[in-house]
Amino acid sequence: MMNTLRTLGAVLLTGSMFVTSASAAGLAGAPPPFDQKKVNIAVVSFLGGGDWLQAFEAGVKRQADALGVNLTVSQARNDNDAERALIEQAINLKVDGIVINNGRPEVLQDVAQKALDAGIKVVAYDVNLDNPNIPQIEQSDADMAKLVLDQAIKDKGDGFVGGAIYVAGFAPLDRRYAVWKDYVAKHNLKEKAVWGVVNDTVPASVADQTKAVLRANPDISAVFTPWDEFAKGAKLAIDELGLSSKVKIYGVDISTADIQLITEPDSAWVATAATNAAVVGEVSVRAVSLAIAGQNPGKSVLLKPTLITRDDLINNNIGSIEELQQKFPAFLKSDAATATWIPAVAK
Repeated sequence: MMNTLRTLGAVLLTGSMFVTSASAAGLAGAPPPFDQKKVNIAVVSFLGGGDWLQAFEAGVKRQADALGVNLTVSQARNDNDAERALIEQAINLKVDGIVINNGRPEVLQDVAQKALDAGIKVVAYDVNLDNPNIPQIEQSDADMAKLVLDQAIKDKGDGFVGGAIYVAGFAPLDRRYAVWKDYVAKHNLKEKAVWGVVNDTVPASVADQTKAVLRANPDISAVFTPWDEFAKGAKLAIDELGLSSKVKIYGVDISTADIQLITEPDSAWVATAATNAAVVGEVSVRAVSLAIAGQNPGKSVLLKPTLITRDDLINNNIGSIEELQQKFPAFLKSDAATATWIPAVAK
């Protein structure tokens, strides 16, 4: 099997695949098949870069190492056809489980069902495949948006003029933007513009768009960014235009790089709501492992988010995710999708 996985890694160089392998034949005390053989898990991500994905994959690898499974991780680099092809490859390899990380539901529903038909367990993160046999791992997108938008209302009051960076068709963005629209109605906000793009250069592309939007709408005082890559682009634009004292960013997600941006002097990025991307990766591997062992992780596996403000980070002298985990315990681990036979990861 590992020879096949190495061959696949060579074939799919454009997918940035890496492979890890277990040294033991089985996991002592675990249910079948984990006690009998090396279990094979594939993780396929739609996105191809960014700090969040790097942290997610680090968590995936840590939990896979603790479980002693064979793991393949690949990225489709924002290419729908490539993501389908990577899932097809995993099916052809007869892996035991697949984690689908993000993507477009209409592109993935049939190939995910094909995996199920082949006896492969599937879990999905941040993409709703509308399949009762596929557990959905979620960051509670609505809660994240509510946390950060409550902070925006606290800072600016009802009726402020704002805009949102958003691209339709991605489940987490759709859910977060729906909350923004609800707040627009409930708090009499004035949505002056909606813009955004998902490509290989999101921050740079969004920065160009944001500059154009802010020049055309100088009354915008807040920007909702339901993805940290969007927030990076918005900050680049606001910095270049010299508007950081006027236009504030309310985001979602966090990484060490994000923390550095938020804590810069006079940063426009003043609040974000997030879960720990590495913990999301760990939970994803645990969820698919439970499914492989015949232990249902539940239809929805929910991770609770935390609000983090610029003041929180500065007042607590937090400069990295590691320091955030020490001072915000919710970022250290999650009890979601756990079992006594699943080893904890080393922190």
